Amino acid sequence: MNRQAFLDHYLVDRRQTDSSKWDGMKEKFGEEDLLPMWIADMEFKTCDAITAALTERCKHGVFGYSMVPESYYKAYSDWMDQRYSFPLKKDWVRFSTGCVTGIAWMIHAYTQPGDACMILTPVYYPFHNVVTNNNRRLVTVDLHYEHGYFTMDYEAIEKAIIENDVKMFVQCSPHNPAGRVWDEEELDQVLAICEKHHVLVVSDEIHHDLVIADKKFIPAAAVCNGRYRDIIVTLSSASKTFNLATLLHSHIIITNDELRARYDQFASGLNRTEVSIMGMLATQAGYEAGSEWLSHVLDTIRDNYIYLKEILNQELPEVTVCELEGTYLAFLDMRGYLSPDEVQHFIQKQCHLAVDYGEWFGANFKGFIRLNLATDPKFVRQAAEIIIEMIKNKKNS
Repeated sequence: MNRQAFLDHYLVDRRQTDSSKWDGMKEKFGEEDLLPMWIADMEFKTCDAITAALTERCKHGVFGYSMVPESYYKAYSDWMDQRYSFPLKKDWVRFSTGCVTGIAWMIHAYTQPGDACMILTPVYYPFHNVVTNNNRRLVTVDLHYEHGYFTMDYEAIEKAIIENDVKMFVQCSPHNPAGRVWDEEELDQVLAICEKHHVLVVSDEIHHDLVIADKKFIPAAAVCNGRYRDIIVTLSSASKTFNLATLLHSHIIITNDELRARYDQFASGLNRTEVSIMGMLATQAGYEAGSEWLSHVLDTIRDNYIYLKEILNQELPEVTVCELEGTYLAFLDMRGYLSPDEVQHFIQKQCHLAVDYGEWFGANFKGFIRLNLATDPKFVRQAAEIIIEMIKNKKNS
């Protein structure tokens, strides 16, 4: 299947389908006539193999209590081994309804009310809320930002850990919205700091399959041949990979026996839900037969990013399109043309776009916007063209 055939087959109009991105704009932004470039899901139907697996189960007609078959663990382990040289053992894997839910569970399992949890900002805003809403102290450390590229400030990280007696570091890898796929050397440095100060690392790796740069994603638990496994809990899901968010199925990977026993003890007191049969079937089908579909999606994201970066560099050189190595979320620094305080009004009222704003991810990133590139290329062109037109009009007025 060539690129255009893929788009023709899989792009879908999501309006009037109770889509949060499309039909929820009135509630979120107060307007309906915006081009939605916000929430991190796709305008691509999931791959045909997944649809077929779900259709077959629907034909069966029973959705009762279900087991996780051995074939599921094999498909998941094979996927991780072939792509990331990180085969999984069945005993390591637990399930939750989503990665943010998983973070909340880890906070309760491994920390106490009032304990400090650290995040690196700008970062997905539920990371902030899941800490504060669970009565833990939120410690934020800004990533170092220079010329559209984000790096970790190890000195600031260690200082914050010591001064705040941090108990847990909630890591985003690949990083949303900074777009970084952390190098093994970078992960080694931050994990060594956490190991030194007895900080548990909860690594949210939900975007791990969405790498568009010439880089390799390294699972935190695989860094330095697994040196740091004993301080790491990994959260992941196929929900971003195959556009399955509301099938409510994600993984908790705990390689350390003691940590896993502590989690299991905590989980035994929860009113736990069963594993989602539809989420499980969809994930297994994706891991077994979704590679070609994912390749086309990544090619489309990459093309959308290259187009966006090139056209803005050409027409609006003072807009910085941050380097996008992983995720499908482009982070744009608009401060070369707009004051931070005017960005929201300009983007929504003049450009008629619905986007995520930088200050949602971190207080010091007002003036940035995040655009979703896992969408129809025509929407990326429309967004770029209207931003260019409106900024040029502003400059000339």
